Amino acid sequence: MNARTRIKVCGMRELAEVAEVVAAGVDAVGFIFVAESPRYIDPDKVRKIVKTLPPFVDAVGVFVDQDASEVNEIVQYCGLTKVQLHGAESPEFCAEIHCRVLKAFRVGPAFEPAILSPYAGEVSAFLFDTHHGQLAGGTGKTFDWGLLEKIDLSVPLVLAGGLTPENVGEAIRRVRPFAVDFNSGVEVAPGRKDLDKVRAAIAGVLAADRERLASANPG
Repeated sequence: MNARTRIKVCGMRELAEVAEVVAAGVDAVGFIFVAESPRYIDPDKVRKIVKTLPPFVDAVGVFVDQDASEVNEIVQYCGLTKVQLHGAESPEFCAEIHCRVLKAFRVGPAFEPAILSPYAGEVSAFLFDTHHGQLAGGTGKTFDWGLLEKIDLSVPLVLAGGLTPENVGEAIRRVRPFAVDFNSGVEVAPGRKDLDKVRAAIAGVLAADRERLASANPG
């Protein structure tokens, strides 16, 4: 069992807000490089933000079905430490990326765990988000966490999809993820984070972790 659930806040766009959420205690911040997203951020801006990050805070780039050469160029230019791939990228595509990869899968009633197996040797984690017909992420909706409860994974599980300060405790109790990924659930508008919600979300994660450790070590 993980002693601590890692925390990422995605869709960051402002240097001051990044500094605030890092000071609040997150482990990673995410930047979306998908032009159609309302949370898109220019690589030049990300490069400046990443230079301000303290040690051991990850800078994660989010991409959807973009060329591997483009992804690698942005990774190098911005100084990203990890990428999240939210499209139909193949295991072979993941192997071409020049940093560690989190492969995202959108979960709905038709989700088939068998699609995960080919990726197991090529990615560092699986990220599970809510299935939506038009959106690759940032839906603000949760999915049925029960669909993950019996999946045996060979890499860490990152849980996303509609997580909020109010529901993250239950999510951790049910799914027991390695990490949780907040986005719209801690926003006042797309790409603008509410620091009070971020702090409440972090408190919810820490409380759930304490509860898990107490139940694992009674007395």
